[in-house]
Amino acid sequence: MSPRQSAGPAYVLLSDNIRDDCRRQRASLASISADRPVGPSDPHLSRTKRGTSMKIASPRRRTGEIRVALTGANGGFGRTFLAQLRSTPDIRATALIDPDVDGTVAMLADLGITAFEIADAPSSAHAAAASGETALLSSLEAIDWDSVDVLVEATGNVPAGTAYSEAALDHGTHVVMISKEVDTAVGAALAARAAETGLSYLPGDGDQPANLLRLLDWISAVGLDIVAVGKSSEYDLVFDPESSTVTQNGECVPVADFAALLALGEDVPATLERRARALSDLKRRAAADACEMTVVSQRVGMPADVPEMHYPVARPSELADIYSAREDGGVRSHDGIVDVFSALRLPNEASFAGGVFAIVRAEDPATWDTLRGKGHVVSRSGTLAAIYWPYHLMGVETPLSIYAAVDGTPSRAPRPTTMMAARAQRRLAAGTDLIVAGHHHEIAGVDPVMITPAEGTAAYYVLSGTTLRRDIAEGEVISVDDVDGIDRRVLELNQSVQDV
Repeated sequence: MSPRQSAGPAYVLLSDNIRDDCRRQRASLASISADRPVGPSDPHLSRTKRGTSMKIASPRRRTGEIRVALTGANGGFGRTFLAQLRSTPDIRATALIDPDVDGTVAMLADLGITAFEIADAPSSAHAAAASGETALLSSLEAIDWDSVDVLVEATGNVPAGTAYSEAALDHGTHVVMISKEVDTAVGAALAARAAETGLSYLPGDGDQPANLLRLLDWISAVGLDIVAVGKSSEYDLVFDPESSTVTQNGECVPVADFAALLALGEDVPATLERRARALSDLKRRAAADACEMTVVSQRVGMPADVPEMHYPVARPSELADIYSAREDGGVRSHDGIVDVFSALRLPNEASFAGGVFAIVRAEDPATWDTLRGKGHVVSRSGTLAAIYWPYHLMGVETPLSIYAAVDGTPSRAPRPTTMMAARAQRRLAAGTDLIVAGHHHEIAGVDPVMITPAEGTAAYYVLSGTTLRRDIAEGEVISVDDVDGIDRRVLELNQSVQDV
């Protein structure tokens, strides 16, 4: 038995596309002479009003255009995506769909975009696209699918996002899925349907799931053995030693003697428990985190270590120690898990920015001792290392997914090996409405949990807009039969691919 086998189950993920990407990039770079002077006349650079732009020509650029429709256009993601399209002239938004057309118009004005027409039917949407303008639409029925190559689905609404995605696939249009809520509920069914017709169904780069999957592509291509993967929660915990406070997204709590907890210490679980207790007044868990990790879990087969995930309060330099096995002083009960941590930092330190990470085995001690000396995060035992990307740039990165969709780049297909379910925080009375609301798209009174799919259990976001038909006890997981008003098409797609 090899050393890798004896260390535990190996999670060396197969990469279908990273090597091809590397070959294309090497070929592109080889075409640029190493001694060619770089300056304003360089054809690989461009000119702007401010002078020479260091925008290096990308091998992904097209001579023809890719036509994109964006749903949920008047949102935070939509703004970042449309702003970035000004730098990718080969990708053009031919349709923006949002019920709030006036809000979309205001957003476009703020971006300085004036070439648009409000359309209320496919014919007028087609005319706008044909004239080089963007059609602003309020509904699915007005989309001209002949003017769209890729749908970027960003409504965050499961019934609406499902309908848009099914319509796109019906019309031979690729789907880039930004709405993680839709993906956890019906993504496996949509991906299977896309595959049957030779279309692409991909999570969108710029959000954590796609970024983490891209990091795992890189890790799998170099052959590292993975024991844990995950992300930080959306907002850092910023400790100010001068005021003895910790601030998270504008909410500030006093934390006496917290400075003593900055070091992880020898007893890692004890330190993590003390940190969590000191910050118990802050809401650190979010449905969005469980949703994003479910998207990843369904594509790589790694479950959560515990249904609610660990959520350690951690500094990035501690990740390799914290995600060591329990018998080695860490929190992990087995190999191959997904998790979320709350990033702890001082006011003058860089943010983890909701980034993503992987914990890998440090199989050659000499190599990883050298890398530790260069500042890489290696566990105190020298057996594990953390590799991380401290960013997720929302729509700025999404053009990568659009290129991949059109190219037919192979991607990991979701399988319902994990589901995000809803567990009652307290007793819920019959007649209670379950409404997804707020920035993190949460249902009041229930906790998101990541569990193995079970017959009859309702996926968290399938419950949106339903009403309880019976009392639910504290700690009980809500089932499909416990509610009225469920969207039948969403339920049908969700249950069509469940592994029971």
